[in-house]
Amino acid sequence: MNYLDLEESELKTLGALETAKEISGQPELWIDIFKKLVIERERISSFMNQALDSVTKIILTGAGTSAYIGHSVEGAMQRNTGLTTVSVATTHLVSHPQDYFQPEIPTLLISFARSGDSPESVAAVQLADKFCDNCYHLIVTCNEAGNLASFDYKSESLVCLLPPDANDKGLAMTGSYTGMLLVALLLSEIDHITEMEKTVETLTNYAEVLLSKKLDVIRNVASGKFKRAVFLGSGPQYGTAMESHLKLQELTDGTIICKNDSYLGFRHGPKAVVNEETLLVYFFSNNENVLRYELDLVNDMANGKKPLKQIGVATQKLDASSIDELIVLGQPGQLYKVKEEYLSVVTILLGQLIGFYKSLDLGLQPDSPSTTGAISRIVQGVKIY
Repeated sequence: MNYLDLEESELKTLGALETAKEISGQPELWIDIFKKLVIERERISSFMNQALDSVTKIILTGAGTSAYIGHSVEGAMQRNTGLTTVSVATTHLVSHPQDYFQPEIPTLLISFARSGDSPESVAAVQLADKFCDNCYHLIVTCNEAGNLASFDYKSESLVCLLPPDANDKGLAMTGSYTGMLLVALLLSEIDHITEMEKTVETLTNYAEVLLSKKLDVIRNVASGKFKRAVFLGSGPQYGTAMESHLKLQELTDGTIICKNDSYLGFRHGPKAVVNEETLLVYFFSNNENVLRYELDLVNDMANGKKPLKQIGVATQKLDASSIDELIVLGQPGQLYKVKEEYLSVVTILLGQLIGFYKSLDLGLQPDSPSTTGAISRIVQGVKIY
């Protein structure tokens, strides 16, 4: 078998097989997730309708990569439910629960977790029940045997379990991230899920461009002599920029120092980080109004210090000649347009692939890139007080 243009035997030798398989397998995983949610629609819809009729606030939470899901989902969740929705990492909830939970505010806590065994995961749901008089729990997880999936919840709860292939074996969250992100977006409009089949199909088509047609381009970019990388995204793709930052940094064991920002925010000081050793990565919106702001920033990069290389991903061709590599996901004349937030499911593949190939370029093992054990698949050493 061949994954990401590398033979399985070579990937085993390189310590990269699991991560390569998990990155490659995401389009098929998304289809399986969609089918699973359609089958479970009645059960999920019943819980969601009950919860949404009872609460006035939604909190999206998780730790590390799982926390970034909320940043890509919160806008869509708020629009689709009509309820105030905020994304707050469990690492904030555990240390400052009183700042996010109030007894008099009925809350739906949506928890995202690959393993469900991170210390903060269970602590966050316990604190929600302690500080909220009325709290519903929706658990989106990849591990049926995890602490979060098997927890005895005090309040009304529902566990939404992803297909087994979503439970990544490699250190870096890849399929688990995009899988839980897709689940969250579909849950926000669960009553109309059958209408989203075309969206999921389009996402898989977009993914194939990155996973089949543009691997040489991405690998060449990853082999560049950059020491810094900056990822930019607007709205839901700000979460994509955050997750890409983490992917590249953890897959290179901290060798590449990364930063993320919004296009507008980047002008307010962070732009100073750019130098001749910087890779600049753009995640472009398919919302024309948003895109105007993004292209303004791209054009402004001609002023000041120049990055080593600029790469971007968009659904259409753009007037951005200063970008060294622009990956276009859509086909000429393609009329169907996915909602902006769904782009986050597929564009993160660019960040994953840059991280994967850069890890190999540095002589690391993507499945377990930490040479000192400083980072692990499940966080260690956290004491809950």
